[in-house]
Amino acid sequence: DFGKLPAKDWTLLVQGVDLWEPEVAALRERFRFVPDWRLDDVMVSYAPAGGGVGAHVDQYDVFLLQGLGRRRWRIGGAAETRPAWVPDQPLKLLADFQPAEEWVLEPGDMLYLPPGWAHDGVAEDDCLTFSIGFRAPSLAELAGRFAAAVADAEDEERRYADPDLAPPANPGEIPEAAIERVRAYLTERLDDRRFLAGWLGGLLTEPKDEREAPPPRKRRPAGALRRAIGSRLAFARDGKGITLFADGEAYPAPAGAAAETALRLCGDGRLSAEEAKAAWADPAAAALLDGLLAAGAIEPAGKGR
Repeated sequence: DFGKLPAKDWTLLVQGVDLWEPEVAALRERFRFVPDWRLDDVMVSYAPAGGGVGAHVDQYDVFLLQGLGRRRWRIGGAAETRPAWVPDQPLKLLADFQPAEEWVLEPGDMLYLPPGWAHDGVAEDDCLTFSIGFRAPSLAELAGRFAAAVADAEDEERRYADPDLAPPANPGEIPEAAIERVRAYLTERLDDRRFLAGWLGGLLTEPKDEREAPPPRKRRPAGALRRAIGSRLAFARDGKGITLFADGEAYPAPAGAAAETALRLCGDGRLSAEEAKAAWADPAAAALLDGLLAAGAIEPAGKGR
């Protein structure tokens, strides 16, 4: 209830609005000049006069689109690697912010900020700002998630072994041969392109929010199909066709009708009634559509949003 809040100097941030609101999802479509798997979400911020988050830095590319009202943006340069933060704040706010440029954005204006650039936006009046953010996982996150995936895939009974290695003269030495053997163990999965692509595709299409699967269907839907709002799709090629990734799960799409169906869903985001009919007639493509429908990644195009 905004009526219970002060008249100025506050802000409301709502993340992932494109996952629920079709008009905001349509706005996100305008940014598909960047690969889908690099897009994160659309955050909407509302603020009365004086409202803002404070000077901060984002570690990803972001487009700031002004929807309603006006917002004054002060922009600094690239922030230091380890800047000083304002203490006792829920967000990391820059303690020493030195703006170099300033703009007032009006409805329809947009500002692009690369990663690491200090910025501070303050509402001039009641305003809505749409932030289209991009994914940029840290190397630490990638390493941690990959290590977890390898651990899940490995047999717990498989252990380091070196019966063929001669013991070193000094029992305290870790010989080069032992180091090389451990390196070989650890890079097996990294050098396995199929495993690496499968892990990465699942990671990059993970849904931001858990969604309930739709109820089981008694029959296959007739007519056009489309990607469900908020669903993340991507694909990787292999020697036998492609693998389609949808909301963190992998679906094989062998060369032929199944692969063409997957490519169409990733590209246009929909299948016409004629294309869907042809896909249902092919066993591999039909299996793909069955899996995607059961998971809620696609839906009948006539379904209201």
